[in-house]
Amino acid sequence: MTASTRLAAAAVLVVLSGSPAPAGSHLDRGAQNTDFTPAVPGQTRAPESRSGVGIATTAIGGPLENPWAVAILPTGDFLVTERPGRMRVVSADGTLGDPIEGVPAVLAEGQGGLLDVTPSPDFASDRMVYFSYSKPVGNGLSATAAARGRLSDDMRRLEGVADIFVQEPPSASTLQYGSRIVFAPDGTLFVTVGERFTERERRFAQDLTNTYGKVLRLNPDGTAPADNPFAGRGDADPRIWSYGHRNIQGAAIEPATGRLWTLEHGPRGGDELNRPEAGRNYGWPVISYGENYDGTPVGSGRSAQDGMEQPVYYWDPVIAPSGMVFYEGAMFPEWRGDILAGSLTPGALVRIDVENGKVVGEEEFLAGRGLRVRDVAVDPADGSVVIVADEADSPITRITRQD
Repeated sequence: MTASTRLAAAAVLVVLSGSPAPAGSHLDRGAQNTDFTPAVPGQTRAPESRSGVGIATTAIGGPLENPWAVAILPTGDFLVTERPGRMRVVSADGTLGDPIEGVPAVLAEGQGGLLDVTPSPDFASDRMVYFSYSKPVGNGLSATAAARGRLSDDMRRLEGVADIFVQEPPSASTLQYGSRIVFAPDGTLFVTVGERFTERERRFAQDLTNTYGKVLRLNPDGTAPADNPFAGRGDADPRIWSYGHRNIQGAAIEPATGRLWTLEHGPRGGDELNRPEAGRNYGWPVISYGENYDGTPVGSGRSAQDGMEQPVYYWDPVIAPSGMVFYEGAMFPEWRGDILAGSLTPGALVRIDVENGKVVGEEEFLAGRGLRVRDVAVDPADGSVVIVADEADSPITRITRQD
């Protein structure tokens, strides 16, 4: 069954109530393998949190080939990326635009391709678009890169495209690029960069001289802000905000606090919700609440170690998290302040009930339909939710209230 068919079937049902998250076990290997007790232990699988909200779905435009990101422009149109290397505008009425010219070449292999897209906070006046992608650099190597360009008035081409970040060193791996781009309230932007999966390269997440497994904080032109935590040090990349990350594919600013939150893929078990703070070490690949895919322990085999941060929350079994947003719209007042996140496996839209910086519950929508929800956005015009799924023929899907 195609993505369009699955969504059409969901639309016929019209009312889709939330369902509880699957039960999970707390595999705290730290408790088993060490006597170290973290001051703030990781929190896993909060209870079901039913908001009592029914939803209806409407397919818009398409088909899109493996869309990775969706952003809503001030005009109400959608700006989307397709992982094979295309960026398009989909009009509010669903008209699918031609591929936008000027997008650089991508290495569309493995998990690589055209990834996130984020309009400038001043897009209405400057028309600047920021995006991330897997940049081919020759000899079979690639790097996570971030670039920017001006979207023409007719929305058909990007002008003056230039990279503002290129991961170093490049890698032969086509896995775990990251990568989300989020603007902070002060006008700087956060870029998340994966650690590329291999046994050798995952160790770079602990190395402050490179950009593997990091959250970066950049000025819009790619330079390092002077108040970054490692600025002025000769033994660290000044663009680094936090380190010890595996593969962050969800990032959002909490409106109430202006702070960055992220969703990070764990290995087998141990997906994490983090609130990355300046200069902090989040442990990968030394500690983890998961294990390697072959069943062996990760790093030290512990889930905690002195000097390394604990996640706000983690999942075991995993949800394979992707794009996320804090809900602040009018249509679903019950969800205000909560996180809406995409799940790739088993596939769902997940509401993460957040109160006072803690997760107190989860609720799933569209579960059991095989939809790999890749990104989530909220339409400021009415508070409806918009998602895209990692499918070969995915439409944009608008989610509205149906009580």
